Parts: sequence; structure tokens; C-alpha cells
Amino acid sequence: MRELTVPPLVTAPLVGGLADAVFDHAVSEPDRVALVRKDTAGQWADVTSAGFRDQVLSLAKGLIAHGVRFGDRVAVMSRTRYEWTLFDFALWTVGAQSVPVYPTSSADQVHWMLHDAAVTACVVEHEDHAMTVGSVVDRLPLLKRLWQLDAGAVDELVAAGARIDDEVVQRHRRAVTPESVATVIYTSGTTGRPKGCVLTHANLMFEADTMLERWEPVFRPAPDAEVSTLLFLPLAHVFGRMVEVAAVRGRVKLGHQPALTAEALLHDLAVFRPTFVLAVPYVFEKVLHTARRRAEAEGRLAVFDKAVDVAVRHAEALEQRASGTGPGPSAALRVQHQFFDRTVYGRVRDAFGGRVRHAMSGGSAMDRRTGLFYAGAGITVYEGYGLTESASAATMNPPGRTRFGTVGPPVPGVSVRIAEDGEVWLRGRNVFSGYLNDPAATGAALSDGWLATGDVGRLDSDGYLTITGRKKEILVTTSGKSVAPLGLEERVRAHPLVAQCVVVGNNRPYIAALVTLDREAVDHWLAMQGRAPLPAVRLVRDPALEKEIRRAVVAANTLVSKAESIRTFRILAHPFSEEHGLLTPSLKLKRRAIEAAYASEVDALYGG
Repeated sequence: MRELTVPPLVTAPLVGGLADAVFDHAVSEPDRVALVRKDTAGQWADVTSAGFRDQVLSLAKGLIAHGVRFGDRVAVMSRTRYEWTLFDFALWTVGAQSVPVYPTSSADQVHWMLHDAAVTACVVEHEDHAMTVGSVVDRLPLLKRLWQLDAGAVDELVAAGARIDDEVVQRHRRAVTPESVATVIYTSGTTGRPKGCVLTHANLMFEADTMLERWEPVFRPAPDAEVSTLLFLPLAHVFGRMVEVAAVRGRVKLGHQPALTAEALLHDLAVFRPTFVLAVPYVFEKVLHTARRRAEAEGRLAVFDKAVDVAVRHAEALEQRASGTGPGPSAALRVQHQFFDRTVYGRVRDAFGGRVRHAMSGGSAMDRRTGLFYAGAGITVYEGYGLTESASAATMNPPGRTRFGTVGPPVPGVSVRIAEDGEVWLRGRNVFSGYLNDPAATGAALSDGWLATGDVGRLDSDGYLTITGRKKEILVTTSGKSVAPLGLEERVRAHPLVAQCVVVGNNRPYIAALVTLDREAVDHWLAMQGRAPLPAVRLVRDPALEKEIRRAVVAANTLVSKAESIRTFRILAHPFSEEHGLLTPSLKLKRRAIEAAYASEVDALYGG
């Protein structure tokens, strides 16, 4: 199949903007708990629909008092926290445009985005962020205001707007139309400078409303059921922003978690107890690997691995029955599955708070086996695919017809086309209007309404999309063999001891790989062998560890022909990090930077 269009489920809004939902809900359900806010003591406090509306209104008045006007762009540089959502909806109330900035951005990155977007005001989380902005403020002549959340920014603005009449704000809100610009989100920038994607209120409303309608079992499982989610994705990323918008529009109780450490996240999941989560594959993999290490430490590894196998086979049988290609799980498999549900799977669900039965995954590809395991363990993970330019998901696996290992068919209202060279093209009301201040890049990306994504993929006969790589990342060996590295990298990374994998081999005689380690997993592996932790320089030369990683490479090579297989690899002492310029803020690999940083190691793989 070369092209597929799925009819829309929701109608395009004719009037209004994103903030209207806040005011409408405050009228229709003033006492409903809309958000939950963690206080300085770490306790969760409810915020009702009316309470949130009042806070948004007060903050909007403060923004007006400080000179923020319709169409102005205001940057927000912070981790994921309640105040970010508050500022987003206050800015949208007055018709301003938010410009999210990753909290880990360098001074040069901050300068580029704030200058390119002509930002007039900036919200930062703490003093370090303020110093980052301050270091480049002399080159930002349009920047007039800087507010710091940890220094009382909200209270300062609320106090400043106390004398502004409510009707002033309401006039601003009524002037917002669906075609008004809501936000300018800068791409991660794996190559070159980040580009500002201009997204309208209509883009975000269409995307959120489509998610709410099509994935009703996730967002509205029962008429009277409490539905909640804990947002821990970066709000600087389009996926996190879409969660925020959909939760508010869909009357989903929303909490925020700023710390992505396993300890902090698992603690808050246990306390908050969401009914669904939205995450990147790394989170699901981390929970699975942590559960496996715990089982090994308790002497139950064989039981755990058997439970994983049963979960995968059970989910695969259900998948085949749903597609009409199999009878479903056998009686014996159902008995095994019921046993492990009591002894193993419940503990995995408890890691997410115990109430999660649905999840959504995006940002990068999830290994098929991981998706099958979670489905077998009682949590269906709907994997999707999208870009900043498509306001998040453009394709996603639907309820009842999930095909693990794919990113699903187009979401309703979206068209997917596979170009002659295999590039994935998208069209729909979620597709952005262009890049800010960059008509050349806009013209290269958009043609007759179609967005050229730069990703390579295929549509199967049922319209399910599989992403196989990036056009710019296809490797061509000296023998002329073209190799897409993504599938190989994902399979190597599926090994519990592997953190990252980068496949190399462009203009080389064969394919090779650089591998980094999950240090926590390696230390556990050593302990289970009765060995003491090793320093990194000795670890990368450890024969037993090399044997384990070789198993991961051999498993990956079963996916491809001999000419495409990884012939050799090098274990690196340290993981790739954003701090060293090797990862984007959304944790994507910067391949060119990695190959340059490890040029001697790559040369050594080829006898150089």
C-alpha cells in the first residue's frame, strides 16, 4: 500500500481557542478536580475546574499588566510542573504565543530560539535558568521581562494584575480564533540549528480532540470513572504539550512530575495512581528491566523469564485473533497466564501505581516484544508516530486492533503516503503551517499540503505504518549496500545491559557498532556473579561482558542479511549525553557528533 486516508472523527472548530475549555469547564463542572498540584512539602493538593479558571484569569491579568499583548511570544524554560500548564493557558487566554525551551538548553541554544522567535518575555524555573538567559540578554533587544517561578513569579504577576478588569482578559480571549498561532516549538536539531514549528490553536485542538474521540477506552473508560494521568514527559516537547492539552480538554485529572529519575517517578506513580500514562519507550523498558533485576536478586529469574514468555505468547495469540489469523490463546496458555497474572504481572502494574491498563508511547520506536509483554501483563501500550510538525501523533495503533512493532494506521483525519524513495509524507489538519522565519525550509518540507517527514517507512496491506529509518541516516557501504541502522540499533538496545547503540559503516567495507552500557544493570549483573563493581576502563574490556553484548549483536543480525549485519562492535566507557552534545534534549542520537567524538574508536573498528 502506498497511500491511506482515514476519515476524520471530529469537526474543525469554527471559533475560539485552547483556553476556552478552561472557562467552559469552570461553568459546567466547577467542583470537578481538574488538576492535582504538589506543594513544597511533597503533598498533592486538588485544583478544581473553577479554581484553575480563577488562577488562569488572575495570571492572564498579570501578563496584560506587564505588557504582554495579543500575538506576543513568551518563552517558558522549565521542567514539567504545574506552573507551566498554568502559564500556557494564561498566555493562550490573552492571545499570546508560548515558546517552550528545554531546561537543559545551552546559552547559545537559548539565544538562538529567543532571538529567532522575537520573544518579548521569558519565564524560567530557577536561578540557573535565569543566569543562562542573563548571559545572552545583551543580544536580545526585544526581551523586556524575565520571571522566575522559584522566586514567586506567579504571585508577582497576580498582584500586578489585581486592578485589571476581568472583561479586559475576556476581550483578548474572544479575539483568539482557531487559526491564531498558539505556540512555536523548536525541533530538537539532530542536524543544524533548530527550526521553529508554528502550530495553531486549530492544529492542537484537532489533535487533542481526535485522540480523545478515537482512544475513548483510554480517556473515558466508563461514564463515572475517575480518569487521571501523571505527566512526566518534557513540556518543551510536542508530545508533552499534547498530553497537557488533551487532559484539560478531555476533563482528565492531570498531575505533573518534574524529575525523570526512576526513584522519583516510581514513587509519584505509586502515590498518584494514574489510570493511564503517556511515555517514551525508555520508561517502559526501564520498568521491565528493573522488575527483571529484582526477580533475579530474589532468586526468581527463571520464573520471571517464563512469565515474560507467557505474556508475549498470550498477547501475540490475541493479536492474531483480532486480525483474523488465529484462534486466540489455547486453554493451557490461558491457565499459565492466569497464574502469572497473580504472581508476576500484578507487580509490574504496581510499578505504574496499580490502576494503569492503557498507555501511549511515542518519540522513538518500541521493540515489538516489549509491547507484547506489556499487553500480556495487562497494560496495552498504543504505539504511535508523529513529529513536532504534525502536532504529535499522525499514526497510532487503535484500540482492539493493536499491531505491535508498528506505529499503527493514520489517526482519523490524517493521510499517509509513501513516496517513491520510501519517505513518509503526511497531510491533515494537525500539520503545521510552516517554520518561523524560514520560507526555504518550509518550502522544502511542505508541498501541496503534504509534509515530507524525512523518515522512511512502509504501509502494510492493512494500512499499518512501520518506520524503518531516517533518509539522512541510511548507510551505504563501499560495496553499495544500503543499510537502515534503526532496526539493528533497537534490537541491540533491547539487551538489559545496553543503554545505547549507534550503527556505523557509511563509506566503509562493512557495518559496525558503538555500544554504551546501562551502568545500574551492569553492576547488578556483576553482583549476581559474585563480582565487585568494575571501573569503566576495565569494564569495557571484560571478556564476560563482551560475550553478553555479542549475544545482543547476534540477535540483531538475525533481522538482516549478512551484508547488512554488524560485523564488529566497540563497548564505550561512558554513555552518550546531552551535556557532551551527543544527544538532543529529547534524547535522540546526534549521529554526526557521535562519530566525530569517537572517530578513533570508529577507525579502530575498521583496522585504522
